[in-house]
Amino acid sequence: MNDAAARNFEYLAYGLITAWLVLVVYVLTLVSREGRIRRQMESLQRMLEDKEKH
Repeated sequence: MNDAAARNFEYLAYGLITAWLVLVVYVLTLVSREGRIRRQMESLQRMLEDKEKH
C-alpha cells in the first residue's frame, strides 16, 4: 500500500470515528430529553389527579 492509500484510510477512520461520536452524542441527548419529558408528564399527571380530587 502506498502512502496516499494509507493516508486515505487514515482519513476514513477519522471520519467514521467522528460520525459514531456524533451519533452517540445525539442518542444520549435524545435519551436525556425523553427522561425530562417523562418526568414533566408524570408531574402534570399528579397535578391533574390532585385537581380532580378537590
